[in-house]
Amino acid sequence: MLRAIAVVTLVVQQLAGVEMAYRDDLHYEAIDRGAVTGELAAVWDTPAMAGRDYVLMRPASGADVHLRLVQAAPGSPPATAFRTTGWNAAELLVTDPDMLALRLDGSAFRMIGPPRNLAAGENPTRAMQVLGPAGEALYLTRFVPGASGLDLGRAVTPVDRVFIMVVGGRDLDALRAFYRDTLGLPLTEYGRWPIGVLATAWSLPPETRFALAGAALPRDFMVELDDYPDQAPARRRASGALPVGWAMVTFTARELDGLAVTWRSRPRPVAGQPYRGRTTGVTVGPAGEWIEVIEAPEGR
Repeated sequence: MLRAIAVVTLVVQQLAGVEMAYRDDLHYEAIDRGAVTGELAAVWDTPAMAGRDYVLMRPASGADVHLRLVQAAPGSPPATAFRTTGWNAAELLVTDPDMLALRLDGSAFRMIGPPRNLAAGENPTRAMQVLGPAGEALYLTRFVPGASGLDLGRAVTPVDRVFIMVVGGRDLDALRAFYRDTLGLPLTEYGRWPIGVLATAWSLPPETRFALAGAALPRDFMVELDDYPDQAPARRRASGALPVGWAMVTFTARELDGLAVTWRSRPRPVAGQPYRGRTTGVTVGPAGEWIEVIEAPEGR
């Protein structure tokens, strides 16, 4: 039922500094800025977000996949990557992780996982992991179409668009059922894999294997479903606010009526970018991940 990822929303305490880092270090450009309207805050059912400043950015490639930085509401508790359930990492397509690692040395993006191959072969997927200026986790990945049987595209600029979002939860079966049965996405094969950054976050041996699966959109995008330790807490948020960190992922869908979800507020048309008057609703998944859906019958 979902077609594509349109926006990933990062809620931050220091908006200007985070925007500068994405602009200078990852070459993202701002295409819209302003304050969250009361109309949009009502769709989210987050009255504390009304009036909060935001910046909408896109990669240098011009890909129609946006990063939305939003100023946190007063009193919002901080979030630590990989230590709470919900959205925990954004994975971006890049052309050369090794060259990027050198370029980011000393920048606002601190490496927590050096470049390494994720599979064998002549031209394997290769990735690194960093923490961004707001403490957010990013995976920076050179992905070769066809090498894994997945249609996820490839980078055309040194740092390109988001192509995978990572959600962590304490009940992987519930996550798999939600993305398969409720959101209509086919699942990739379930397996157990070492996730070094997750093991480090929980002071576990680096060889610890975590159960994970993928939920594939029709093309170009995927949601990675990670099984988190039982003691992982839900992410706290200020009353009436979005959570800090990777707060929400916005998908497009042909229609909203076919989604058997509980909307936080009645879906309605929303003006401005990236909505352009299209009907939009917000729900929350089983791991506490916020999911925004824009009705887009005309295409992606």
